[in-house]
Amino acid sequence: MTQQDTTTRAVGGTTGAADQVFQVETHGIDPIPDEERHGSAKDLFWLWFGSNLTFTYVINGALAVAFGLSFWQATGVVVLGGLSFFAISAAGLSGVRTGTATLVISQAPFGVRGNWPAGMLNWVVSIGYTILNTVVGTLALEAFFADTGVGSGRTGRALALLITLALTFVVALWGHATVQFAERWIAYVLAVGFAALLVFLLPGADTAGAAVSPGASGWSLAFVVMLAGPFSYVPMPADYTRYLPRTTSMRSLTWYGALGGFVSSVALGIAGVAAATQTDMTDAVVGTERLLPGWFQTLFLALVLGGSVTNSIVTLYSSSLNLQVLGVPWSRSKAIVISAGVTAAGSLCALFLTDFTSSLLSFLSLLIIVFAPWGGVFLTDMLMRRCRYDGPALHAGPDGAYWYRSGFHPAGAAALLAGMVFATLTCDSELWTGPLVAPLGGADLTLLGSLVSGAVYRVLARRTVAPHTDPS
Repeated sequence: MTQQDTTTRAVGGTTGAADQVFQVETHGIDPIPDEERHGSAKDLFWLWFGSNLTFTYVINGALAVAFGLSFWQATGVVVLGGLSFFAISAAGLSGVRTGTATLVISQAPFGVRGNWPAGMLNWVVSIGYTILNTVVGTLALEAFFADTGVGSGRTGRALALLITLALTFVVALWGHATVQFAERWIAYVLAVGFAALLVFLLPGADTAGAAVSPGASGWSLAFVVMLAGPFSYVPMPADYTRYLPRTTSMRSLTWYGALGGFVSSVALGIAGVAAATQTDMTDAVVGTERLLPGWFQTLFLALVLGGSVTNSIVTLYSSSLNLQVLGVPWSRSKAIVISAGVTAAGSLCALFLTDFTSSLLSFLSLLIIVFAPWGGVFLTDMLMRRCRYDGPALHAGPDGAYWYRSGFHPAGAAALLAGMVFATLTCDSELWTGPLVAPLGGADLTLLGSLVSGAVYRVLARRTVAPHTDPS
């Protein structure tokens, strides 16, 4: 590939011609050459901070109270959930070492063909959450239009959807450098707005409520809700670290990324907890609005829109890399058109077919049965290899070291299956209740499927999986 001898100042460093702000990124899942690596670990703070300034965490905090937890109990769960970003951020070291996307690297524990089913499901999940965020942002912008007299009815909703989709698609289409740039600058604005939201919500919180025992069901459901968000990022962190120089330290990478996700998710989660102790949060947007001064309510709707867009940008961008992993023979910028088209169609259905929205949310929540065990295997393999992979072999197909047996890694497949069985037996969702939930007192232990799969993989692969040693 011919490289232009030009550079431009971007997010935290200089970028080569393949990764410039407001220009379409030319790389996809192909390894990023050392001479095009740029940026620093500090960039990850703004990426994870901005993408998690989303109203979803306010809803999650309110749900913890709805499950029977007091203010301090729910706050404790929110904080513990935020700490999971340390694992997510650390997983980004695999991108620094290989220069490629997470779902390419996951061929190491699962095999080239064994990686495909999870890749397909991850694309579905990414698009599903992009649809949900798009719908939330559209409804907030529609209400904003109504408040300001810009438009109402179907016309207002259609205009709101078009704007929300355009804001998300254009940034994701431009690619990595623009995604990081947008997340940073949008985060500056959103941080001020959400800080004001905390100021309005925290003083009235009922922090003196009598301590109660929500039971195993309440505790477990609260933890599932809090951890599901961070856990959904497991297939993504390397997508945003693959351009960083190989000299980037794991400590700085882990701390900057983790603090970004932790600060925003915990702050908004506590805001949701505080709101739920004061008012009915069945409709979280309406409930929160009731607690805000009239002059701030319109700005609040703008915050909801901005948070939805920042999260959708990240998931939509990763979905385009995902499609390349699945074998779509297009560039990343062309592949993203598929994801954007499906997102637009799904958003239209969700906005005009209410049953579609609830059904999609129930379906996505059930997929944790697959992704908790998948994440357990991937993270365990990463630790066993110390993030040292045979980079060329990740792209070599049947001729590479990760082809294993007919494209499947037996240890990875067996561990994934074991974790999925455990998660299925202990899942308590709207679409499925496992047979062990009742004997466990109503506890939902789905997320522990990651520990089960990780432990099984460690046992099965301990003699065959080791860090790659470069003979050169």
